[in-house]
Amino acid sequence: MKNQEAIDIYYDESGDFLEVSFGLPPETEYTEDLEEGIFITKDRKTNEVKSIGILSFKKRSKEEILKRVLRQLSMSIPLDITISKTYNQ
Repeated sequence: MKNQEAIDIYYDESGDFLEVSFGLPPETEYTEDLEEGIFITKDRKTNEVKSIGILSFKKRSKEEILKRVLRQLSMSIPLDITISKTYNQ
């Protein structure tokens, strides 16, 4: 990931799906399975990872799944993402 690149985070609670995107979307891209329930999208021209999608994120958060995937891809982001129970006020 390039310095000063924007990071967008999207979480769908009903689908328990987390997507972390890096920078602007590429003109052409492709998606591959990293492992079951984990998808990475890459720029077709540069082969740079542009997003990581994780199914069952909340269920897998005890595994520190995002940290493990980032390490596997030799990437890092300057924050931790966890999903906690929300309460209505």
